[in-house]
Amino acid sequence: MKFLLITLITHLPDPVTGRRRSTSERFREVVDTAVLAEELGFDGYGVGERHERPFISSSPPVVLSHIAARTSTIRLFTAVTTLSLLDPVRAYEDYATLDHLSGGRLELIIGKGNGAAQAELFHVTAKDQWDRNREGYELFRRLWREERVTWSGRYRPSLTEAETWPRPLQQPIRVWHGSATSRESVDLAARYGDPLFSANVTNPIEPYAELIRHYRDRWAHYGHDPAAALVGAGSAGFHVTRTSQEAIKRYQPIFDARVAAFQRLGVPTVFPTLEDAIERSSILVGSPQQIIDKVLRYHEQFGHEVMHLQADHDGLTDEQHRESLELFQAEVAPVLRREIPSRPFAPSATAAASV
Repeated sequence: MKFLLITLITHLPDPVTGRRRSTSERFREVVDTAVLAEELGFDGYGVGERHERPFISSSPPVVLSHIAARTSTIRLFTAVTTLSLLDPVRAYEDYATLDHLSGGRLELIIGKGNGAAQAELFHVTAKDQWDRNREGYELFRRLWREERVTWSGRYRPSLTEAETWPRPLQQPIRVWHGSATSRESVDLAARYGDPLFSANVTNPIEPYAELIRHYRDRWAHYGHDPAAALVGAGSAGFHVTRTSQEAIKRYQPIFDARVAAFQRLGVPTVFPTLEDAIERSSILVGSPQQIIDKVLRYHEQFGHEVMHLQADHDGLTDEQHRESLELFQAEVAPVLRREIPSRPFAPSATAAASV
């Protein structure tokens, strides 16, 4: 199994101290955590894309470019790139440039996105966001693979023998399709033989497991080798310590603050208590063995080879945050890597040149 750290770059007060870092401090924390992730041996680091409070992750390619300059081997993920909102030509130019700057370490996770701000800022609504996502991906895919593209669609001006520069370093790039509830996203991934990344954050395991089963069914329907299907999955929170009691004690104020923030934003509370979340959600809080057992239990349903952990400190001190990540890499990751074989990511251009 491979492991990513992912941040949506929330900008909220610390749930323990009440202090809120400045915007600049928060961005520096994100970049420093990516550097730490590479140092500790994580396989990837992802930055989300949101366009409303409490997030400041509206420009993932800019943040990832800075991370690329501070790192050398870790894979760089978008989580997710909302192609329903973006001009696919402009998105191609940004990410092809980032692919070169990172030495071919880029991995895209695309999705239709969510949130009220999409309608306010981009005039993209629930009625058309899926069609925009599909059309945007189909054009983006061609731009990455073809030097000249002739194309027409509904949501942007047509192209005639159009050239886009720079041409990408990775030929082609791997694009994951992020899905929380959308069967359309799952079908699009299966149709093109692309990997699926299940959000696996908000609800119990059942709806995500059903979507992954649907993905595998559609994968076979489109004539792909069932053994070639590739699945990743998220987690709703993370903190590991030597004992479950210590992990719960530290994480309780973090969980309570998150529930309160969701309530202020009008987001339904699916898991009202931390104990309920540990039992029924994908949150990974506990001792190393508890984390191992839970991931293996989810793997029985998902068959996933890649998973993400929350990258942010939340309410942890720098020391507690580092200790948790170090303990995961020392005692959890080796067991899961051994128990759940995974296919390698493509080597970066830098790594390939050194072999």
